[in-house]
Amino acid sequence: MLDARTGRTIAALAALMLCIALHASCGESPSQPAPSGGAARLQPENLVYKGAFRLPGASGGSDWGWSGDALAYHPDGDTNGPDDGYPGSLFGIGHDHQEYVSEIGIPAPVVSKARNTGELKTARTLQPFADVRAGHFKGYEMYRSGLAYLPPQGKQTAGKLYFCFGQHMHEGFKGPTHCWCDLDLANPNTAGPWRIADFEEYVTSDYLFTIPKAWAEANTPGLLLATGRYRDGGQGSQGPSVIAIGPWNDGNPPAAGTKLKAVCLLKYSTVVDEEQHTVSGYHHADEWAGAAWLTAGTKAAVVFVGTKGVGKCWYGFANGVVWPEEGPWPPVPPYPNDERGWWSTGFEGQMLFYDPADLAAVARGKKRPYEPQPYAVMKLDPHLFGVKKPQQKTHVRACTFDRGRGYLYVLEFRGDEDDKSLVHVWKVTP
Repeated sequence: MLDARTGRTIAALAALMLCIALHASCGESPSQPAPSGGAARLQPENLVYKGAFRLPGASGGSDWGWSGDALAYHPDGDTNGPDDGYPGSLFGIGHDHQEYVSEIGIPAPVVSKARNTGELKTARTLQPFADVRAGHFKGYEMYRSGLAYLPPQGKQTAGKLYFCFGQHMHEGFKGPTHCWCDLDLANPNTAGPWRIADFEEYVTSDYLFTIPKAWAEANTPGLLLATGRYRDGGQGSQGPSVIAIGPWNDGNPPAAGTKLKAVCLLKYSTVVDEEQHTVSGYHHADEWAGAAWLTAGTKAAVVFVGTKGVGKCWYGFANGVVWPEEGPWPPVPPYPNDERGWWSTGFEGQMLFYDPADLAAVARGKKRPYEPQPYAVMKLDPHLFGVKKPQQKTHVRACTFDRGRGYLYVLEFRGDEDDKSLVHVWKVTP
């Protein structure tokens, strides 16, 4: 993300200096790994694009403009919806200034070859936007947030909506970040917040997604929820992270401030670590904003969706001006090149595929958390509506998976009119 909204930070400059010293992360990006076989692995060709749909209008004091931070599928939502093959509902976080949650129905997606939003159906609001934070996480600078739904766990008597909140600049913070609430957004009965073991916020407080029960029973008993975050500039992890949790194991609900048990499944080096381990093709300008654990028959993959930097990478301005380690400082370019932060020559919407067997090896102590690498990459831009130029940032954000029917929902940032997100749908096939 861009640091222009927060000004120059010591952390960003430290990352820049180490990048220059090591020549490790900036410059030409290595080639992406070629797809690899394996009977248990889902491949990009197992995902069939079904189309897109639009988000509804404003409600409850917020809207879907500048949205996309979080998305969760609820299989038992919208019981009165049409019989169109897309049952259930979606909980999502709207405009990133309010970070309120709304529930919507799911219309059948439409493939528009002309990329014409007028051809798409529009979802309807089931529950208007509401603030479920119960006074926590207020006043954050550049929010990071996640949502996930699970049916009753442990001593719970009803399913819960799990959520987390962090902020862009919160270096070293290991305090509470996660909560759960009831599905009635007008009366959420929020519990928490809780800490994720001794992990810092930079690797825990963005995407949330569910772990298949059979895999969890074999590798992370009692931990059916995954959380993680990627933070630009190499802070936290130079690649996406995954940490398994199960808040219900520590109480119903756990007391506020509880340090939850957690098992790390994926985490790379930070930019200041002595040893440097990164995801393949790493750029400081990458944005991995959504994750899901896909399953279809006997095949599976853990996927991350986001915006990948390609070509050269630098800290400074979009027009190529590099911000130096020390002064004299260059003049700030005129708009639209005045947003200082991490940049790359170009950006692509991508989906990374990881093998769950590699994460199982990490959970069992057979591999280090930085050893798993993507075995396949799928480019998303051919389906997106709002990508207009090669250097455009933030192509896609959150995603969620309907495990029962095999539908993957991905939010395209500002893909619609009035800066609203679009929802794209893929069918995951064996």
